[in-house]
Amino acid sequence: MAFAELLDQVGSLGRFQALQTAALLVPLMWIISQNLLENFSAAVPAHRCWVPLLDNSSAQASAPGALGPEALLAVSIPPGPNHGPHRCRRFRHPQWQLLEPNATAANWSEAATEPCTDGWVYDHSTFTSTIVSKWDLVCDSNALRPMIQSIFLAGILVGAVVCGPVSDRFGRRPVLTWCYLQIAVFGTATAFAPNLPTYCLFRFLAGMTIAGISMSSSTLMMEWTSAQAQTLMMTLNTLGFSVGMVLLAGVAYGVRNWVLLQLVFSVPFFLMFVYSWWLAESARWLITVGRLEQGLRELQMVAAVNGKKAVRDALTMEVLLSATQKELRVRQTPASLSTLLCTRILGLRTFVTSLCWFAFGFIFFGLTLDLQALHSDTFLLQALLGLLDIPARIATMMLLNRLGRRPIQVASLLLSGLSILANMLVPHEMPFLRAVLALLGIWCVVSSFTCTTIYSGELFPTPLRMTAVGLGHMVNRGGAILGPLVRLLDVYHPSLPLLLYGAVPVLSGLAALLLPETQGLPLPDTLQDVQNQAVKKAMHHTREPSVLKSTQF
Repeated sequence: MAFAELLDQVGSLGRFQALQTAALLVPLMWIISQNLLENFSAAVPAHRCWVPLLDNSSAQASAPGALGPEALLAVSIPPGPNHGPHRCRRFRHPQWQLLEPNATAANWSEAATEPCTDGWVYDHSTFTSTIVSKWDLVCDSNALRPMIQSIFLAGILVGAVVCGPVSDRFGRRPVLTWCYLQIAVFGTATAFAPNLPTYCLFRFLAGMTIAGISMSSSTLMMEWTSAQAQTLMMTLNTLGFSVGMVLLAGVAYGVRNWVLLQLVFSVPFFLMFVYSWWLAESARWLITVGRLEQGLRELQMVAAVNGKKAVRDALTMEVLLSATQKELRVRQTPASLSTLLCTRILGLRTFVTSLCWFAFGFIFFGLTLDLQALHSDTFLLQALLGLLDIPARIATMMLLNRLGRRPIQVASLLLSGLSILANMLVPHEMPFLRAVLALLGIWCVVSSFTCTTIYSGELFPTPLRMTAVGLGHMVNRGGAILGPLVRLLDVYHPSLPLLLYGAVPVLSGLAALLLPETQGLPLPDTLQDVQNQAVKKAMHHTREPSVLKSTQF
């Protein structure tokens, strides 16, 4: 491609790319923290009903004898399903007979209990404050917690629908700058929400920016580097998410108050909003949409930063017009969803990549969104998720460079699904093996996400790239919303959730066999480029049998 050659002249992997990539990676670390923040800000602390004998000093003074807290708890709170104090009910009146030596569970009845009409008392030893303890999202209100998470994910879904086409129309950097400001404002406002509906509204508005930041950052990285360096850029992009998960665990371990935690991961976006004005817009996109003067200025700036002043001085409008005459001559495809779905080649690619995006969201968020359900150290689990994520992404990058995109996409999805399906055959008495298979499934689906991020950017032409990636993010978030809900199906059969979690990546991996290989190919700038690549591939495959036949004689 002519633009690819021009980019090589000004520098496709130099000081400019290093600075711009670093500036884009820092926000990505904070973005993943927003995704998983409610593992900590919405953690459910141990709790029990408020009862006068334990929580009212005057009532304690009237208690007979010198009874300790354990005795007062026994006569005030019935035992729960796990044999500890019940979290959602209390005795209407103190059951003093339970203190008798021969007292048993038959000494009280369900009729002697009532709900926690006076509120709850929370254990603050792990979390000093969460939104659960602030708005009492326990017992009958326990279902509100996953609803809040779904509202945030719905915001990401809406953002993915909006940001892709807007970015293709108005540019990558304006969308990125606006998203930084929006998440800074509404993320900070979330910490001061006076009630739960306002909290949900602010989280929804903050969630709308997640897809915009993720898509615009990855696209800017890809469009400012050569085809050979795009795998490295996208791996660095996804590594930002891995480091962000570890960062979240470390910060949450030190900041146990949900308000402060929310501010820590929201206020820095004001700084990112300020420095985003100095980020370079994609020259590839500027030239494609006909904004040649701005594209020329961006290319000259990149040449200067990369230390190629001679190239900068020689780069004029005449040189740019000569180098990009092919892009300017070919009629550009309008950036619309209908073009992606109705064009035969792009329609197939859109369908298959959407399946791959959906599989990641469905499995990853379905298995990892509620870490407390694993009944282990939430901080340690969060850190391990990030730490295991890093070698998965690095290994994926190395394999992508050696084996190509399609084999890794297919293999990672198939292995993920088969690992999860294998867990259906492992008895619960073998928890270590079940954990290993589950981690292997997550490890493989993370690898598939790294490949999908790179693959999607290489399969679509420049005017439609962000629209296609935006659709992928939208489908991804649809899977993320459905994933946690699948766990509710275990009331019908314990293995049904695992069956669905395993079947989706297997089917997606088989569908990925229909995609073309893009390793080493330059990014297509027009629909004509996509069609030309398909024709060359078809001619290559038809020529191979002829060559083989001729070598037999």
